Amino acid sequence: MSDWSSKNPYKAELTENYCLTTEYSNKETRHFSVALGDSGLEYKAGDALAIIPHNPPELVADLLALLGFSGDEAVETHLGEQEVGHALLHTYEIHRLNKKFIKGLEPKFDSSARPVDVRLVGRSRAAVSSGEAIQQWHWSGEDEDFPADFHPVGGALDPSYTLWSSLVEDDEAMENYIWSRDYIDLLGDFPHLLFTPLEFVSGLDRLKPRLYSIASSPDAHPGIVELTVAIVRYEHHDRARGGLCTVYLADHTELNTPDIPVFMSPTRSFVLPEDGDVDIIMVGPGTGIAPFRAYLEQREIDGAKGHNWLFFGDRTEKGEFLYREQLQHWLKTGHLTQLDLAWSREPDKPKVYVQHLMQKHAAEIWVWIESGAYFYVCGDKNYMAKDVHQTLIDIVEEYGEMSADDAKQFVEVGMMKEEKRYLRDVY
Repeated sequence: MSDWSSKNPYKAELTENYCLTTEYSNKETRHFSVALGDSGLEYKAGDALAIIPHNPPELVADLLALLGFSGDEAVETHLGEQEVGHALLHTYEIHRLNKKFIKGLEPKFDSSARPVDVRLVGRSRAAVSSGEAIQQWHWSGEDEDFPADFHPVGGALDPSYTLWSSLVEDDEAMENYIWSRDYIDLLGDFPHLLFTPLEFVSGLDRLKPRLYSIASSPDAHPGIVELTVAIVRYEHHDRARGGLCTVYLADHTELNTPDIPVFMSPTRSFVLPEDGDVDIIMVGPGTGIAPFRAYLEQREIDGAKGHNWLFFGDRTEKGEFLYREQLQHWLKTGHLTQLDLAWSREPDKPKVYVQHLMQKHAAEIWVWIESGAYFYVCGDKNYMAKDVHQTLIDIVEEYGEMSADDAKQFVEVGMMKEEKRYLRDVY
């Protein structure tokens, strides 16, 4: 085993980069092959590969220009002294704002930008500065009687200070603001704020690795890791944007060049049964198919006799049937016992999701579960995994002839915790 890690990643080579989705799809899902070279890195089906991306060079260049930095200025980082241009490219997250940075802006506002607290100290004539003139003001005794152009408590001469205040005082407003903005957006909203290179980077988040479920068996592809990745691209505030690591892999990584920082993230629980005769049921729509492709490759090489049942789906069969030829080959040879496909955006057809197909085959699923089959889920935790989980409980309740509470206990305690044959890789 190697000692490559987030602090000491191996520079791997990208050897394949091609689109799995077709011209009929409005999604972009890609297959990547990463060569491990002489790293000594090892993995098993079910593990993940950690990738440390760099920020888009054009984003770094635009940010340096707005900040007025040459890029050569030295700054101290958690990785030692670096040039600020290198730090913004390789060391810090700049594609998404963070709360700490925004909250730390207060000292940057000139005192004239902040609200002034007015207290009555007497009822005599007072003079206040208003631009270049001196304004005479006779107080009427009314609480709201202030001279023209004066801003009482809660007001601000600088609109950007009002914006800043609204963010730090309202958690929901803060979340909404940072969700769709990066530091270029922030500098546009606060154009007069000035930073030294060290001031700017000290408020940034560290660049974190991204984990991807491995879509290959090490025995089927020696020295290679294969990945199934949905490329994230979108537009906000009139600028094109994308997922940091997915766009890095798709657009900014040259083939056959050792420059992708990687290390392994082994799984302890999301593993195949030790006994190859045990049946497995796999539910993995979209890129959730990745580890199950690895499982099927590994079970084929191992000569495992257990049955394999896959539930897969996406938007359309013509556009997003990932690894179609390989899956159909396994189905034809009998290695894949059953393949159920759910398409949610077929023209003139009702939406079908994997949980609907589980309901359709509920009686057979119960037979497999009762006989000791392992049940796996990979993919979206917010919707799909929750729906699949509840559907499994419903199946156990109906076909196992249990109460709702007993079925829940059977799935969540018996299968998941005690027998460890209900395993999930959700994100």
